[in-house]
Amino acid sequence: MGLQCRHLLGLEHISVADILKILATARPMKDIIKRQIKKVPTLRGRVVTTVFYENSTRTKMSFDLAAKYLSADVVGLSAIGSSIQKGESLADTARTVAAMGADVLVLRHPASGAAALLADLVPCAVINAGDGRHEHPTQALLDLFTIKDHKGSFEGLKVAIIGDILHSRVARSNIWGLTKLGVEVRVAAPATLLPPELSRLGVKVYTKVEEALAGVDVINVLRLQLERQKQSLLPTLREYAVLYGVNKERLALAKEDALLMHPGPMNRGIEITAEVADGDQAVITEQVTNGVAIRMALLYLLTGGEIVETIN
Repeated sequence: MGLQCRHLLGLEHISVADILKILATARPMKDIIKRQIKKVPTLRGRVVTTVFYENSTRTKMSFDLAAKYLSADVVGLSAIGSSIQKGESLADTARTVAAMGADVLVLRHPASGAAALLADLVPCAVINAGDGRHEHPTQALLDLFTIKDHKGSFEGLKVAIIGDILHSRVARSNIWGLTKLGVEVRVAAPATLLPPELSRLGVKVYTKVEEALAGVDVINVLRLQLERQKQSLLPTLREYAVLYGVNKERLALAKEDALLMHPGPMNRGIEITAEVADGDQAVITEQVTNGVAIRMALLYLLTGGEIVETIN
């Protein structure tokens, strides 16, 4: 039943079969979101706890809505206003949450590997909602779902990931997921924002954004994460925008029907221009909707549900 994996800790070690099952299950979940009454009793009596040690808008709200649309009870815990502020360890916080009967624990944490640590300590399912620079698997899954929705399949696709690769857990999860599905992945960034391990991940690496964008089917633009940079890795933001920002001219280098994606939040005028972000090829708002559908699918499958074509 459900998935082969008991937790969703990342896409590095998940099977292709599980990825495809999640994407397939998200389809009927998206249909629920489009209804006037967005509620089904599928997870009635289940408890989903979100534990966020970092600020979040899209991911946190998306998980909350996903659980509520499936009629699960949702309890949110943040670092502010909880025993975490008193020095309680992550492990003790997780054990407390599990002891209260949570079926799923959704964790966002600044330390890489935090979700994997909890998976060995608690009996409930653990979903990684972002851990340090490691992975953000649900973001990558919603990106995959968005691509499949528009392109039909992954066969023969070329995807360019542009921006702050070094600090991006979104980039890492996308790379693992896309390469497993046979997609050609290109990454482009200044040399100071390219991690050394990229050469081992099966991607094509560029320092000239124009070369990376030539003839691609999808462009995924990443936010410049200044808050994670311990030292200045760029001369100026203006120079970055001039050399690496995705504008109308650079978008034109991709295929005519290329998708323009961004995980949000956007730094308009830095990594992406407003004209491109709001243009016809952008599917950024759709990604947000798909994020709820993917997280609904995960909550359903990780609590033992089988893949379904329709949910009444």
